Amino acid sequence: MVSNWTKIPPPLFRKVVIVLIDALRDDFVFGSKGKQFMPYTTQVVEKGTSYSFIAEAKPPTVTMPRIKALMTGSIPGFIDVIVNLNSPALLDDNLIWQAKTAGKRIIFYGDDTWVKLFPKHFVEYDGTTSFFVSDFTEVDDNVTRHLDRVLKREDWDLLILHYLGLDHIGHMTGPNSPLVGPKLREMDNVLKKIHISLLSKEEASLPNLLVVCGDHGMSETGSHGGSSEGEVRTPLLFISSAFEKRSDPGYEHFKIAEKSHGNWIKLYLEGNNSEILLNFGKKVLKQYLEALKTLSSSLSKQVAQYDMYSMMVGTVIIMEVLLLLLLSIPKALSSRAEFEVPLSPPLFSLLFYLMCLMLCAVHVIVCTSAESLCYFCSISWLTAVGVMMLISALMCGILSAIAKIFENSRLPLKNPVVSSSSWSEIDVLILMGTIGHVLSLGASSFIEEEHQTWYFLINTLCLALCQELCRNNFLLKECDPQHSTTVKQNFESIREASECKDIDIPAAGNSKLGKATSSAELINGSDKWISLASPWIILICCRLLRSLNQTGVQWAHRPDFGHWLTSSEHKSELSFLAAVSLLMIFFLVQRRCSLVSKIAMALGLLGVYSYRAAIGNVIFPWQHDSKDISKGITEARFVYVFVLGIVFTGTKDLLKSQVISADSSVKDTGLWDVYSGLVLLAALLFRPHNLPVLVFCLLIQTMMTKYIWRPLKFDAAQITIMHYWFGQAFFYFQGNSNGIATVDVSAGFVGLESYVEIPAIFLTAFATYAGPLLWAIHLLCYLSSEVSRNSSAVGHGCFCYALMRSIPVAIYIILVTGLRYHLFIWSVFSPKLLYEGVHVFITAAICLFFTAMDQNHSHRVQD
Repeated sequence: MVSNWTKIPPPLFRKVVIVLIDALRDDFVFGSKGKQFMPYTTQVVEKGTSYSFIAEAKPPTVTMPRIKALMTGSIPGFIDVIVNLNSPALLDDNLIWQAKTAGKRIIFYGDDTWVKLFPKHFVEYDGTTSFFVSDFTEVDDNVTRHLDRVLKREDWDLLILHYLGLDHIGHMTGPNSPLVGPKLREMDNVLKKIHISLLSKEEASLPNLLVVCGDHGMSETGSHGGSSEGEVRTPLLFISSAFEKRSDPGYEHFKIAEKSHGNWIKLYLEGNNSEILLNFGKKVLKQYLEALKTLSSSLSKQVAQYDMYSMMVGTVIIMEVLLLLLLSIPKALSSRAEFEVPLSPPLFSLLFYLMCLMLCAVHVIVCTSAESLCYFCSISWLTAVGVMMLISALMCGILSAIAKIFENSRLPLKNPVVSSSSWSEIDVLILMGTIGHVLSLGASSFIEEEHQTWYFLINTLCLALCQELCRNNFLLKECDPQHSTTVKQNFESIREASECKDIDIPAAGNSKLGKATSSAELINGSDKWISLASPWIILICCRLLRSLNQTGVQWAHRPDFGHWLTSSEHKSELSFLAAVSLLMIFFLVQRRCSLVSKIAMALGLLGVYSYRAAIGNVIFPWQHDSKDISKGITEARFVYVFVLGIVFTGTKDLLKSQVISADSSVKDTGLWDVYSGLVLLAALLFRPHNLPVLVFCLLIQTMMTKYIWRPLKFDAAQITIMHYWFGQAFFYFQGNSNGIATVDVSAGFVGLESYVEIPAIFLTAFATYAGPLLWAIHLLCYLSSEVSRNSSAVGHGCFCYALMRSIPVAIYIILVTGLRYHLFIWSVFSPKLLYEGVHVFITAAICLFFTAMDQNHSHRVQD
């Protein structure tokens, strides 16, 4: 007797057509838009032979992970968001591989992500670029043009079509754009053509099947990647003449339980309180539970498999680096700004070699006994040994640093006056704010609404600065000249002590005695009242910025000023605001630039407005709304020329100051030129309604420089942390959040005719992190240009900036590892981890730039 389980089951359908419409939300088919713009599809759903569902896509809701999920039935990981930019071949078991193995002939037209995932599976294909989001028409026409020919042929079994136009419209103009309706009507005509063709060629024995789905939806801003309702709810339609009005087995069980429940209610209402009613109720409960179990069995039950060994190795390295930074604080913030990792002696110690051998033994044991695939075990042994040596060297360096600290603590204190200075209110606020933010990362709600944390911190900082300004402007009047002389003598004694003790002079000047002497200059100055008003002006600016872009999760759906500006009926107001913003940007940024950079900046900002007018965001006074919209390639490249010219001019001056002469004025001009070039690039990439964010950024930097930091004589560490806080706040003022959906992908294609991977990634990252990046570069410009500062100020700023980034990242990695089974691990914690990872790379680049510009560091290297 031959068993039947080895036989391949007979096919249920003769031909299958899968139409995947990128970013197709469920309301585009089942809502009012579906009835208005997709009448044929709506008719088939309501009256035809079809099954229709609302599918819930798991985050990250971007194309490549969703294709993998549809084809494999697995839940994607957030690493796929990065891999999405250059998809590797899919090696897991999937429907396409199974169909090809079964001898099915597969044809594909559309998003070339499929071609990358399944490079050798299609007998015929024509891929289109998915990342060039400003193309609404050609990207879909290149798919539809094959339909008439391929539907007449009989040499295929499975046809897959992936349309991208709707997704591109969403990225550029949002789900409520007037372009959405015509695109849905176009898709409805495509589905009608396919369905009629399949019906006309059906055979009596085997029907055909049409599958209509979306890989993800889109948010109210037109983006995707997160877990909002609009992003995860997509339609799923199965259309075939084989379908009759019948239900799933689980649903049948549910209907039986529901009917039994009704009978139980009737008995209860009749007053039957016997044991029969109790047993009948238990039976109904059991039926409900069985129905739910049967329904849930059709869903994916795969639990995410975590590579704990690789995660632990990475966590250990990060924590070692953080601990080394913390142990290096005394020397790194000294007058010489030394940060030297003591690795040379430990590399030749017995402890180092013993740790290497122990870690290698652990690696062998784990990799030979691991049941699942481990990334760290899959790398070459040479690389693995190198990682083990790095861990051992860092650990030995930490032990060496701790030993030196204990050794120095035994030495007598030569200058006790230096250690007698107390902490100011600003210091306490900075410490408590940093600790509070780190602790808040353990709660999903605080991560979703992290912008509220930073808004609170900078508002509190402004109030503390206001108190500090009032104290230094008014309380000093009560001091007599004799007291002022005593204060000055005390400060001079601290300065002398600092020369012997290697204490940072600006840090000592931050004591209350130093503040008293510096405030005398403030009282005699003519800008006292502007200085006193500056914190309140900054508070007003921050409040206006909060109204520009609603972000987060809880209130992201509420209308804001940005939505009002971007509506089609307010284009004139948006154009006026953009023009005024560009003029303000030029006025605020040109003051410290060279003459050539000023001219280039003016022409570049004019090009920015011309680009936005070319793509239809704004209008010129003499321009009508009916003007044809272009991609603005020429205008954007016109601006890129000036950006590169300004940055090149600044780089030339920087190299001249580093190599040829040590003139600080040349270096300062070069730094400000580089900064102004980045401002011009940000103005090009920002959407028009976000240009006020850039204006307020420059305005707050100018006011704090002239009226707060200089009069109050803050040290480099305090100013660095203030820059960091404001940079984080401006990240959210841009409209960003900790969800992938708020990433403005369209910024990566400004001035590009087609998708080019490296420029697109750079432009998207720069546009997303423009706030923190501009504040970090301004920090370098400010510390370098202050001639009254200690020469080690730039080194202090670099170290503090790296430390401020390292603390939350290291703690967050530990928290995410511990919360890996949390309900919101994929929708909240993982996107935040991705943001933090990219921010770390940007911070590393910033610190390298700081180090290159640190003249004090260069002198130490030469010595």
